[in-house]
Amino acid sequence: MKSFRKYLAEFIGTFVLVFFACGTACVVGCDTKGGYLMTALAFGLVIVAMAYSIGNVSGCHINPAVSIAMLVSGKMGIGDFIGYVVAQFAGAIAGAAALIPFVPGGAGGGLGSNALFDGNIVLSLIIEAILTCVFVLAILGVTSKKENGAVAGIVIGLTLTLVHIIGIHFTGTSVNPARSFGPALFAGGDALKNVWVFILAPLVGGVIAALIYKILAPEKKK
Repeated sequence: MKSFRKYLAEFIGTFVLVFFACGTACVVGCDTKGGYLMTALAFGLVIVAMAYSIGNVSGCHINPAVSIAMLVSGKMGIGDFIGYVVAQFAGAIAGAAALIPFVPGGAGGGLGSNALFDGNIVLSLIIEAILTCVFVLAILGVTSKKENGAVAGIVIGLTLTLVHIIGIHFTGTSVNPARSFGPALFAGGDALKNVWVFILAPLVGGVIAALIYKILAPEKKK
């Protein structure tokens, strides 16, 4: 039952992320500075909201890249990792499906899906890995001490806003395989064709962040 509650929390959190943040991108667009900033803030604010609502249940990963970093860091087992990732992808798919009747163009409008930077797969992989690494590194750092609990959600949310402020220009910013897969599944076309980039790169970025943090702050032997 405890595991089910954690997985349900991850499902809900990822649903909210896609519905509200990707929904904001669809509604306001990113063609203007105002829309660009509102989209970045939407992603960050969802993380803040979810961190303080489901964080005490599941840790509020709502992102396979975060979960794989926790796995590599030894903070979760393979069983929970699989359960989290399944719940996250299911939540993202449900969130994207729920958006379709409400946003301009429905699924044909893209649902906030990602796109390659200048059609370049390599550059898209690199920028997404870098953005994810920075985001996950901040999560590992701020959650490493219990006394940071009161501000952790705010720090993580602001960091996600930061990576979106620069990343939207390049790829629309994924840093989250589930967030990318949900919209791409319904948008189809190039979004679905290239979604593997936005699954692979964030996972690689999450692993790199975990390895870097192990070097920067190795656990003391008991």
